[in-house]
Amino acid sequence: MTTLPHHRIDGPAHAPVLILGPSLGTSLAVWDAQVPALARRHRVVRYDLPGHGGTLAGAPADTAPGATRVADLAALVLALADHLGAEQFAYAGISLGGAVGAHLAAHHPERVTRLALVCSSARFGEPAGWHERAALVREKGTDAVAPGALARWFTPDFAGTHTADRLLDDLRAADAEGYAACCDALAAYDLRAALPRIAAPTLVLAGRADTATPPAHARELADGIPDASLLELAGAAHLAPAERPEAVLSALLGHFVAPDSDSDSDSDDNRYAEGMAVRRAVLGDAHVDRAVARTTDFTADFQDYITRCAWGEIWTRPGLDRRTRSCLTLTALIAHGHQEELAMHVRAAIRNGLTPEDIKEVLLHSAVYCGVPAANSAFATAQRVLTEDGTPLTL
Repeated sequence: MTTLPHHRIDGPAHAPVLILGPSLGTSLAVWDAQVPALARRHRVVRYDLPGHGGTLAGAPADTAPGATRVADLAALVLALADHLGAEQFAYAGISLGGAVGAHLAAHHPERVTRLALVCSSARFGEPAGWHERAALVREKGTDAVAPGALARWFTPDFAGTHTADRLLDDLRAADAEGYAACCDALAAYDLRAALPRIAAPTLVLAGRADTATPPAHARELADGIPDASLLELAGAAHLAPAERPEAVLSALLGHFVAPDSDSDSDSDDNRYAEGMAVRRAVLGDAHVDRAVARTTDFTADFQDYITRCAWGEIWTRPGLDRRTRSCLTLTALIAHGHQEELAMHVRAAIRNGLTPEDIKEVLLHSAVYCGVPAANSAFATAQRVLTEDGTPLTL
């Protein structure tokens, strides 16, 4: 009997199944940023590769070193789908996870309804390099490959973030034999001749800064798969769903959600994608990345709510420009004494085009209508934030 990989399920029990496959060295957490929105319309199933995350240590079927193939990993996914009663499913995978999906779509076309290949390839380079890495990990463990993974996975600007550190921790925690077996699978993988057999509508996503599977690999996939679409993402290396979460989510929603559907869940998906884009534009990528990284099961619904409602419904309305909305937001936060939120929105106001002089006028106006003590606290908060951020003050 096949041992099922560790997996997690999110979303309605009777919704269409969407399986998400991880990259080598990562756990199912690599998809954390996309799941809340995808799970509104799909039964999202994430799984861990052998020896990764919560999947038991070792190779897929206790095979000898060098014997594991992508077909073995695909068989584990099919067994999981069968266990869940999913005769058909959509699939998105990163790198090795994408190779698993491409293999399934080519060899089991009746099972895969739609496919997304993220920073993946039809062939991951010469086998010798993968065999060398497998041997190194079997001898010294996954710590030995962590420094190289950091450079491949992320751009330099993203490498020091909490999200990057958390994913590297998953790599260091991976079982050596399971990781090495996945390297063996990548060494033997070559799907180039079978690409024309993929009939599922396919989206290929590439990171322009990806050195592990450069955009040329994505173009080869898109050229070989009939009617495939290709999207290249600026500012993304190999783990694009972690580094450019909103761009990847927007692309996946567009691919897996029917464009002519009028259902409430489709509208929610669109609001989430639009809201995340505006949230990042107003608050900055660094702030939103920290918020996404801190999201837990307990807070996920709230993060989804504020992204859809505050940012996707209100901040996206055309009736007021963002500069005006910043003025209103500052006043409301002053009135209620929310100093921490006020600090965040002082930074947002600068990003939305307000000058320190404009902010001063908002604070003075609030002194009349919100009270002098509230305005006094607000002036202290605003001055601290602007000074910390190096904004010239002429107050």
